[in-house]
Amino acid sequence: MTSSKKLPPDIFLSFLPLCHIFERMAGYYTAFSCGGTIAYAESIERVAQNMIEIKPTIMTAVPRLFERIYSRILRTVESQSETKQKIFNWGIEVGKEYSSIKRNGDVPPVTLTLKHKLADKLVFKKLREKTGGKLRFFISGGAPLSREHGLFFEAVGLLIVEGYGLTESSPVIAANRVNNYKFGTVGKIMPGVEVKIAKDGEILASGPNIMQGYYRNKKETEEVLKDGWLHTGDIGVFDAEGFLIITDRKKHLFKTSGGKYVAPTPIENLFLGSKYIDQFILIGDRRMYLSALIVPDYEALKEFADANRIQYSNVDELVNMKQIYELLEKDLQQFQRKLASYEKVRKFAILDKPFTIEGGEMTPSLKLKRKVIEERYKELIDGMYKGLED
Repeated sequence: MTSSKKLPPDIFLSFLPLCHIFERMAGYYTAFSCGGTIAYAESIERVAQNMIEIKPTIMTAVPRLFERIYSRILRTVESQSETKQKIFNWGIEVGKEYSSIKRNGDVPPVTLTLKHKLADKLVFKKLREKTGGKLRFFISGGAPLSREHGLFFEAVGLLIVEGYGLTESSPVIAANRVNNYKFGTVGKIMPGVEVKIAKDGEILASGPNIMQGYYRNKKETEEVLKDGWLHTGDIGVFDAEGFLIITDRKKHLFKTSGGKYVAPTPIENLFLGSKYIDQFILIGDRRMYLSALIVPDYEALKEFADANRIQYSNVDELVNMKQIYELLEKDLQQFQRKLASYEKVRKFAILDKPFTIEGGEMTPSLKLKRKVIEERYKELIDGMYKGLED
């Protein structure tokens, strides 16, 4: 973080609830300690406009925000002329190549540097202005960040550094640094913290940041604190350079009726790369095959329908149309080509309303509540397996 004695104080834009420890630590205590200014967004819906107004230099966010921004950018580009689309795609590829070389500590060739300057003028600068134009970096937490999203935003000059932790660890256990980061990981372990991987893949942490226990709840405390180690409930591995990779939540792993174990989060994140998908939850525990509930990006579907002269009177009618199902089915097939057969989604249902915090399907940090959703849509889910698992 910057110091008020050397550089102008940082401006933080906060939109996550302060009851969430990630926002309280990274967006409140940190800003306070470095003499920064905190601006509070009017609402989640107004974040995009507030970024332009406030011009933040640092912002904490969850992957959901980056998914939405990414989707909107792609929709805007696809509505433009073929020439502008080619310039955009060219610019992104130049940005990725340039950023990759810089990330590895090397000096980009002169020709690539010149291309990058042109791409910055034609593409990147306009995108950065949508965040206020002064952002130094985003801090991402609360859920896994898609590697593709990380690479995309890095290419346009909007760095996202991802970290990892729990309320029980105050909260940071590991974090990427602005000068040492790797997408697809949550970074290296914080000083003073110890981490080891249990035989079943669970991440265990120890250190002065670990809680003493749950208030007046000895039973639950003993379940997660064993011999001085916090059992995080997350599954992960270290790569060769010491970066920690989170693969899934231990309790989220499920087993198909065919005996195959599936980690749903990486698969869900894969499909969130579709411009037509806003929210996605995988189903398959003790089932013959995987299915999914999809909340589409309704604006993207409307644009597709209008472009293809598909008549509809409301969203409910639109999501139930055969053309829309076939559109999403084609998209899913492309995204899951490299998955193992037991990891592929065979059937899915399209929902006419999103999962929300108010509806009880999401946490304040915008994570989906899997059990709540599966119970609420039980009949719809059972319908995707009807006649096959009786």
